[in-house]
Amino acid sequence: MATEQATLAGGCFWCTEAIYKDVIGVEAVESGYTGGETSDPTYRAVCDGETGHAEAIRISYDPETLSYGDLLDIFFHTHDPTQLNRQGNDVGTQYRSAIFPHDEAQKAAAEAAIKRNREDWDDPIVTTIEPLGEWYPAEDYHQNYWEREGERNPYCMATIPPKLQKLRKSFADRVKSEG
Repeated sequence: MATEQATLAGGCFWCTEAIYKDVIGVEAVESGYTGGETSDPTYRAVCDGETGHAEAIRISYDPETLSYGDLLDIFFHTHDPTQLNRQGNDVGTQYRSAIFPHDEAQKAAAEAAIKRNREDWDDPIVTTIEPLGEWYPAEDYHQNYWEREGERNPYCMATIPPKLQKLRKSFADRVKSEG
C-alpha cells in the first residue's frame, strides 16, 4: 500500500518531529507551517504571530503498520491538547493544537480521536480540526532539529525528553528505539 500523510500541530515543531521520528511505521517527518494566510512564511514571521500559521509537522507513514487513529492517539498523549493557543511557555496561535485532515476519512477519525481521548484529560480538549491549507516546509535548519541540535539547546533538553518518555511509556510497542 502507498504511504499516507498526516498533518498535525502540537506546539513547537521540533518537539512533535522528535516524537514521530521515533514511531514505528513513520517513514518521514517534515517541519513546516500551515493554517494561515501568508504565502511563503518565514520562521520569524510565524513566531511573531504575524501569519496565522501554526508550527506543524507533515508525517509520511505506512498505514499497514500504523493507523491514522494510532497517530492521533500518540498526538493526544505527547502534548497538552487542553491548552488553548499554547504549549508550555510557547504562547500564541502559532503553537495551537490542531489537526489538518487530508480527506473526509481523516476528518472523521480526528473527531473520533478527540472523543476517545477526552476522558484522559481533566480539562476539555481544545484541539481544533482545521481545513488542510497550503503546506510550507520550514527552513532547512529546522528539519531533524532534535537529532542535529537538540542536546545543545536548553529548551529542547527541557521539553523533548519528557515527551519521549511519555511516548515510550504509553506506546512502548510503537517505538523504534531508545535513542
